[in-house]
Amino acid sequence: QVQLMESGGGSVQAGGSMRLSCVASGATSSIECMGWFRQAPGKEREGVAAFGGSGTTHYADFAQGRFAISQDRSKNTLYLQMNSLQPEDTAMYFCAAHRNPFHCIHVVVTGRGELDYRGQGTQVTVSS
Repeated sequence: QVQLMESGGGSVQAGGSMRLSCVASGATSSIECMGWFRQAPGKEREGVAAFGGSGTTHYADFAQGRFAISQDRSKNTLYLQMNSLQPEDTAMYFCAAHRNPFHCIHVVVTGRGELDYRGQGTQVTVSS
């Protein structure tokens, strides 16, 4: 099994920045891709950004140019740097991982599919 633990959420004013972290533990050798997703109350889950198995990245349109996904494999940690935050970015952000290297980007692109592992999430609140 894989455990994912997010941190770094909180409250920020519009235009501010925030960096989220996600530490993976357990059977991390089974992970082939990871990504960030979010869900606001009353809304469906949205893909934010993800790494594919080859290290390629994909961003949702709303994240392009404002958010940056990165990883430190030596620390089994995934990051999401978020800049120019807006109130519509308010949501629970969670990281997820999957055993198929193509699946995380697939979920970000299509909005469909389940992921093998996901964390509990960290709340991001952006005030105007």
